[in-house]
Amino acid sequence: MSKLLDPKIVLSIKQLSLAAKTTISGFMNGINKSNVKGAGMEFSQYRSYQPGDDLRSLDWKMFARSDRYYIRESEVEINISLRLLIDASSSMNHSDGNLTKITYAKYLAASLAYLANLQSDAVGLYVFKANELFAMNTKQDFQHLSRLFHQLENITADGAFTNPIAYKEIFSRGRQRELLVFITDFYQADQELLTLLDKLVAMKHEIIVFQLLAKNELDLDFKGYTTFEDLETGQTIQIDQAAIRSTYQQQMDLHLNQIKTDMLDRGIYYRTLVTNQAIDQALRDFLKQRNKVNY
Repeated sequence: MSKLLDPKIVLSIKQLSLAAKTTISGFMNGINKSNVKGAGMEFSQYRSYQPGDDLRSLDWKMFARSDRYYIRESEVEINISLRLLIDASSSMNHSDGNLTKITYAKYLAASLAYLANLQSDAVGLYVFKANELFAMNTKQDFQHLSRLFHQLENITADGAFTNPIAYKEIFSRGRQRELLVFITDFYQADQELLTLLDKLVAMKHEIIVFQLLAKNELDLDFKGYTTFEDLETGQTIQIDQAAIRSTYQQQMDLHLNQIKTDMLDRGIYYRTLVTNQAIDQALRDFLKQRNKVNY
């Protein structure tokens, strides 16, 4: 793993925009922009003529040599609209050492925004917290990216997840190709996250869900603590970690498998990310799904 992608190292850089730039500079080494075949400037390949094709794309030299009609295909870069959705409810304050989930989410979102900007994609930011929804519409320019970084730096996790409000109006699909990336711990009291995702799926969006997990919650390893508090409800519980660890981990596996099934049933790309791990796989996921966005 490249040290440039290690969150503990990168996040020692206090300025979020610089942390994102450092990460993407390491990740993008040798990676070029995505492209699709079309009527662009750079020649890619030939294909057989089909009725309805633009006759201006016919290659007459190929016809002279083969007595068959061929269309010249070229490569053109595609640009999409990326919407970054961040769960900033109180449960995202969960920490493992000095790193909270919301800090990791901000770093991941900043890196994705910087990478998308390199691809000349428009980027927007949507923050769900305390029954509110902050919306920063998609745009593609450096000043907009700087404002987006500023908003990310000032996110604090608070309250419960946003109640369904005007989702259709805010996330209605425009004419541009869109990809939605939802960063969340998937803590929900009453299926509110699935409600949001169902509405987004109904709008025909391409969606990625990155579920953030901390190693200490996966392992139930909280170094001697016996009292645990729900970060959103304030409820507390007394437990003996060693006594229930095995059962807890079994239930955690079942819980995560259920979420994975729920996402698969909805056609949503899903991946768990542990906050002590690098984000390079998440960046690859983004580039992969970006190329699947339809017109």
